[in-house]
Amino acid sequence: MPPRMTKPADPLLLLETAIAADIHNGALPSGSWLKQIVLQKRYGCSRGDVRRALDRLAAQRLVVQLPNCGYRVHGLDTARLDELRQVRRILEGAAAELMLGRADAAALERLRQLAGAFSRAVQHGTLLDQHEANQAFHAALLALCPNAELVRLIRELRLRMPSAVVTQWPEAGWAEESARQHHAMVEALAAENGTAFRAAVCAHIRSAAVPAAAAPPSRRRGGLVAAG
Repeated sequence: MPPRMTKPADPLLLLETAIAADIHNGALPSGSWLKQIVLQKRYGCSRGDVRRALDRLAAQRLVVQLPNCGYRVHGLDTARLDELRQVRRILEGAAAELMLGRADAAALERLRQLAGAFSRAVQHGTLLDQHEANQAFHAALLALCPNAELVRLIRELRLRMPSAVVTQWPEAGWAEESARQHHAMVEALAAENGTAFRAAVCAHIRSAAVPAAAAPPSRRRGGLVAAG
């Protein structure tokens, strides 16, 4: 049998993913203005690719394009953010039910290691360390869900919401509480306690303050949070 050909990576998709990741980890904060020439230098790509990637992200409502101003990281008011969290609780609660009984000993050990890594990042790491450890834990957890469409919807919805890095963890005690909830999820999975697992998942999706949106930018040359 001939070897299977690997599909080459789509450079535009890679750029879109990189910008989305920086929005999600707080490097490009909610409400900030995105200057295309600075993004071009930041990601080492063409101006046209930057615009196309921003258009894609605008279609996902991760950024918004304002006429005669440029692109801005989407800022959400409290009411809309609460609505999105309600949808997350519905979707992730449904996913939690499908995950029960699917975690073998190796998967549980992996989740315990990732939960521990997040706890250590909370105690000793940077906000970026915390974000990356949190993403790794939730990716491994979501991998237990057998419904691919449900997984896709959850991932897309998470990208439309401000990151916990800037909305939750800077507040005293919130990152520590997230760490405790990670461990509670793993132990509920291990015990196959559906009620406790679903409760831990839903409690993890909580209300938080929304960062204030930035004022419309000037046309001066300058930093990352300017229009272009």
